[in-house]
Amino acid sequence: MKAKTVMLLAVLCLVALSIVLIERSKPAIPDGPVDATRPDAVADAAVADIIAAKEAQFPYAPELIPTGEFINTEPLTLAQLRGKVVLVDFWTYSCINCIRTLPYLKQWHDSYADAGLVILGVHTPEFAFEQDPENVRKAVNKFGITYPVMQDNDYRTWRAYKNQYWPRKYLVDIDGFIRYDHIGEGGYEETELAIQALLKEKVERMGEDMVVEKPIVTPPTAVERGFVATPELYFGSAFRRNAGGNSEGYPAGETVTYAAPVSREPNTHYVIGTWTITPDYMELQSEGSVLLTYTAKNVNIVASSDPAQEVQVLLDGQIVDSDDLIGDERLYAIVLTEASGTHELEIKGKKGLRMYTFTFG
Repeated sequence: MKAKTVMLLAVLCLVALSIVLIERSKPAIPDGPVDATRPDAVADAAVADIIAAKEAQFPYAPELIPTGEFINTEPLTLAQLRGKVVLVDFWTYSCINCIRTLPYLKQWHDSYADAGLVILGVHTPEFAFEQDPENVRKAVNKFGITYPVMQDNDYRTWRAYKNQYWPRKYLVDIDGFIRYDHIGEGGYEETELAIQALLKEKVERMGEDMVVEKPIVTPPTAVERGFVATPELYFGSAFRRNAGGNSEGYPAGETVTYAAPVSREPNTHYVIGTWTITPDYMELQSEGSVLLTYTAKNVNIVASSDPAQEVQVLLDGQIVDSDDLIGDERLYAIVLTEASGTHELEIKGKKGLRMYTFTFG
């Protein structure tokens, strides 16, 4: 009996030891976002010292987590792009702030792709229609984007980078570190100088004979932003930051008939007619109008209509020429003026008009 007990204990010990060895042989599973192939060892001692110094100052760029298609490229990872400078640009195609940055991104692609810059547009949708890969492809073609674009429909890459803004740009160096971060529009010269600095590091590290310090040029298609006092205004119940001015309210999922307002406040939108409120938009079920007193230079709407329809745009009571045939789900420029000012705007439409948001410039 004693011999059997000893043998049983020995077997149990061997089983436990085997389990420990098996567990130790498994690869580690990270709890959070995966760094883009952080190197375990670097043969060149000088490069190893450089990387060690960077680790003390800069974060590694999280790896891409695509949820959707790749456009203009085969699927990419940051691990594959090690040794290049990568500009990760979070954008979405109906965002006017993103659209105004595109001429600069396209210029940088044209100027520096041969030197080792890869621009990657991470398309993270604000509205449901921006998840459709065909819509994204149409927008990429319309804007003349030739650099890679990746769909981030489930916000996984967005969350890995702890991002909260459209647009936002991260510059990743040849060793996979985030070396520069810019939120929103502007900072174009600063960004281009940062690109040049990281490309210069690449050229020197790899012993390349290449000039990367080029003159800073403003794209001919760049749009000057005017003074804006009116914030972005949303219509859908999921995005509504401004409650709107109609006394009838905006109950989610319901259809409401709105009377003309007795009085109006500036920077607050009002609707007239019968509208259905959805998470993304309000849809007109009759003839109706949208009213707004705003202060800005230009006015854009994200809108759509099925079937397509012409809307009438009145500025201070006068009909204006505008991008007035509303059809596909996208951004439409409805007012373009020479200077910023305060104006009374009315948009008249028919059944099928969907209003997502106002944006200004």
